[in-house]
Amino acid sequence: MEDLASFLRIRRSRVDPATVGIPADSRRRVEGLRREEVAHLSGVSVDYYVRLEQGRATQPSEQVLDALARVLGLDEIERGHLTRLSCQRRRRAKAPGGRLRPEVLRVLDLVTGAPALIMNHRLDVLAGNRLAGLLYGRPMPGLNTARHIFLEEAERGLYADWEKCTVDVVGHLRLAAGEYPDDPRLASLIGELAMGSERFRRLWARADVRARTHGRKAYRHPLVGLLELHQENFALPSEAGAELVVLSAAPGSAAEDGLRLLAGLGADVARGGRAERCERGEVRGRSGR
Repeated sequence: MEDLASFLRIRRSRVDPATVGIPADSRRRVEGLRREEVAHLSGVSVDYYVRLEQGRATQPSEQVLDALARVLGLDEIERGHLTRLSCQRRRRAKAPGGRLRPEVLRVLDLVTGAPALIMNHRLDVLAGNRLAGLLYGRPMPGLNTARHIFLEEAERGLYADWEKCTVDVVGHLRLAAGEYPDDPRLASLIGELAMGSERFRRLWARADVRARTHGRKAYRHPLVGLLELHQENFALPSEAGAELVVLSAAPGSAAEDGLRLLAGLGADVARGGRAERCERGEVRGRSGR
């Protein structure tokens, strides 16, 4: 998983010395900043910062964390991640379960004009509506979108912005690893992705964190073509770690027509399947019971 020490080491190596006022030096052998430079710029002793990177110093103050975030160029999301890592030894959040309340599932079913699904912090899909199943071409429960994106080569073409999706997924899993460091299923997933995907290993080594709450999401569906959708994530406070994700199309757009066509194709397939079962005598009316 990840701890404060490794996060500091990785992010220190990514800071361009020129951005913090350190002149370029052709003899410089260290990638990024030196430990003593981070310590000096943060206003802490070199010994204390070294102990932070070695995991021997714990529970740094908010002032120290603010200073480190400034020197390392962390944004608000990354600063929050830094805080969670610093609190891991005091607060060990329990990984949430995977059961959803029936009332939540009813809300999901009310979304009829857009693909909608509920995912947990591991990116396991816990439930999805009919259009989500048609978009992905498979049942929703049991799908893990991180595994789908990185390891299922045949499915890669579904994601029109595949490279950007991979960056978002890794950033999300980094955040989840900081929030739930004791989740064995999350650790297992990260290990599986690292073993099976070189791109995942490269992105994970960057220690980027991302919390995507909304934005463009494009799919290249084999039946209806390009679908440029807007993704909106809604946290479910009563279902810790879970989010309702809705993929909507702009009114009057080609994507709206594509979703309507996809829904119609799905209905045709369902009717065709029912008719076939009727011919085989598998479906009977009330009078035939």
